Amino acid sequence: MQDSNSKISLQIAATIASEIGAQTAQARAAIALLDEGATVPFIARYRKEVTGGLDDTQLRNLETRLTYLRELEDRRAAVLASIEEQGKLSEELRAEIVAADSKARLEDLYLPYKPKRRTRAQIAREAGLEPLAEGLLQDPTRVPEEFAAGFVDAEKGVADAKAALEGARAILMERWGEDAALVGELRQWLHEVGVIRARVAEGKENDGAKYRDYFDHAESLAKIPSHRLLALFRARREEILFLDLEPGSEPEAGHQLAEGRVAKHAGVCAQGRAADKWLLDACRLTWRAKLHMHLLLDLFSQAREKAEAEAITVFGDNLKDLLLAAPAGPKAVLGLDPGLRTGVKVAVVDRTGKLVDHATIYPHEPKRQWDQSLHVLRALCAKHQVELISIGNGTASRETDKLAGDLIKLAPELKLQKIVVSEAGASVYSASEFAAREFPDLDVSIRGAVSIARRLQDPLAELVKIEPKAIGVGQYQHDVDQFRLARALDARVEDCVNGVGVHVNTASAALLSRVSGLSATVAENIVRFRDQHGPFRSRKALLEVPRLGEKTFEQCAGFLRIADGDQPLDASSVHPEAYPVVERIVGSCGREVKQIIGDAGFLRSIKPEQFTDDRFGVPTVRDILKELEKPGRDPRPEFKAARFAEGVEEIKDLKVGMILEGVISNVAAFGAFVDIGVHQDGLIHISALADRYVKDPREVVKAGDIVKVRVLEVDIARKRIALTRRLDDAPVPQAPREDRNASRAATGQRPRAGAGGARGQGGSAKPAPPPADNALAAAFARAKGTA
Repeated sequence: MQDSNSKISLQIAATIASEIGAQTAQARAAIALLDEGATVPFIARYRKEVTGGLDDTQLRNLETRLTYLRELEDRRAAVLASIEEQGKLSEELRAEIVAADSKARLEDLYLPYKPKRRTRAQIAREAGLEPLAEGLLQDPTRVPEEFAAGFVDAEKGVADAKAALEGARAILMERWGEDAALVGELRQWLHEVGVIRARVAEGKENDGAKYRDYFDHAESLAKIPSHRLLALFRARREEILFLDLEPGSEPEAGHQLAEGRVAKHAGVCAQGRAADKWLLDACRLTWRAKLHMHLLLDLFSQAREKAEAEAITVFGDNLKDLLLAAPAGPKAVLGLDPGLRTGVKVAVVDRTGKLVDHATIYPHEPKRQWDQSLHVLRALCAKHQVELISIGNGTASRETDKLAGDLIKLAPELKLQKIVVSEAGASVYSASEFAAREFPDLDVSIRGAVSIARRLQDPLAELVKIEPKAIGVGQYQHDVDQFRLARALDARVEDCVNGVGVHVNTASAALLSRVSGLSATVAENIVRFRDQHGPFRSRKALLEVPRLGEKTFEQCAGFLRIADGDQPLDASSVHPEAYPVVERIVGSCGREVKQIIGDAGFLRSIKPEQFTDDRFGVPTVRDILKELEKPGRDPRPEFKAARFAEGVEEIKDLKVGMILEGVISNVAAFGAFVDIGVHQDGLIHISALADRYVKDPREVVKAGDIVKVRVLEVDIARKRIALTRRLDDAPVPQAPREDRNASRAATGQRPRAGAGGARGQGGSAKPAPPPADNALAAAFARAKGTA
């Protein structure tokens, strides 16, 4: 058994290695470290010699595939045991099951042996009709009705020849419908030629107006983009659309081809023999009544899984961009959580993020206390030496932004700067258990203003307090598998936090819990220990924290920073286990650690090979030297703020041709959404993101980027804004989008909007960008916020 498990482990490692572009030995080493409890960030940074330098992306892919392949092996063992228990496990079948390289193939092989309710075929076999089915299949010259007469038995439920033939046909249909080779062949064929067709449900035209581009839509299953497929599945779930999977653009011809494939596999053909027609009818019904629906569900499931994986990747990429957005740093911030009737909630945090004051003002309707509100804000800013004003981008954001602008004009001596930030997830944080513990006596609404202020100082430190899904930066996040989504997003958060590093003496428990190796309980213990004993003076002191043992220390120590501590290296990403390497470097030059830190000329003159040993090779020494040049450096970009155009506060204020500044709020497969300060994000289609061909929008933009855009099209009724980054693009008058998309949908083409007559990305003319899938844009825009 042990040899068998070792062989399986080696096969898994070899499979993963080929997929991630590595050697089998590298994959085995990484798997061993993961099994020992090491985290991906720790392995990627501090075990390069062991894994041969696998990076965090390779390790994340390895981790995901390892889970899948181990689940596959568990299922394989269960299938083998089940079939063997039935006494039907031949050596040939065992070999096929052992060779199955996917869950789909494994389930195809298991299908005939899977315990199920009594089928018509089983009842027919019990009635002795299998020889009838076999006889007609082996000798089609027999006349079906005459041959079937010999199997009539009223006591067994076979009343006449017709009933006997129906039972025999059920036996053949089940046999062919559960033939793993045939099912696999047809699945592959249908995936290649299949066309997913959407039709609107009767009477749902008005309820499903946002999906009207898909009321009569056909598209290749193999080529349909993930965002469009998820939109179709959502519409089906809402009972707006009916979806079918047709074998090709000519459905009837495609069905006949499928029937022919079944017949060929079964050895059935039309030669004018007595039983040929009966057998061909059995092949036709096998496809139409059994295999087509089975494969439709199977391929839809596979397509959905793939689309979800792509959507989760987009969500993760956008989340990473937000988490790694430029921090404003240690500056006093006035946080404004906009509101109309309930007022604008105000919170002031000092340079360390501590709440020092709060208030509620009513500058907008219905109270309209504009001057009084300005007076309150000016007093707060002067009292606490506020430098930045952070404004949430929700309801009344632009009105509140105008209030902040008036404040800056009113008090120029304060040298204030205002920035609109995403308030996604602020309400989730304010009502969370963490916020309740942090501010037990503070009103929930004020807690939201605190979060808005802090996320300007350090987006990463504040956003980790919020469930990643609540931040809302993905397409259809409530349509995808929630477990997979949560796992993927947690991995992104972990990578971001450990990539930046955490100052252990100021970090919250929420931030500490995302550090490699630290659980929520240990993170809480660190904060409690810090509160009781004062700031940590060294990394070694962490070992005094309850439940933080040697193994945990090994995983977390390199990612925790201690500024102004007893050991200068504790402020860097150099792991304590590698301090002896630094000591050898210091010893070779006769200088102290503090003296060589930051001395780029000296550090670059050192040859890493001179300081390696059995444990630390060239990669680690090279990393140490690089870190000593700029210890504890922050990989995030420099802080900048977008400036929204004055007088452009609502979608009705937009004019075609305007050039505006905005912030990328989301990146999707089909383009990027931009906050231009009008409460409705505009869409830059992928074809208008650059003057060159763009395959992936993230090649040129990411969430948080500040961009200049030109307004191409404004549809106030449908709240659609088409933008372009090519500032020379100009809109061209054309027919209403509904007419254009209707004609395109009728031919199975992708809905298009923007400049009429423009070519695609590969054309010679610059195309005006289509908002691409207007129903999708609406769904994504909602998903980004509260969907």
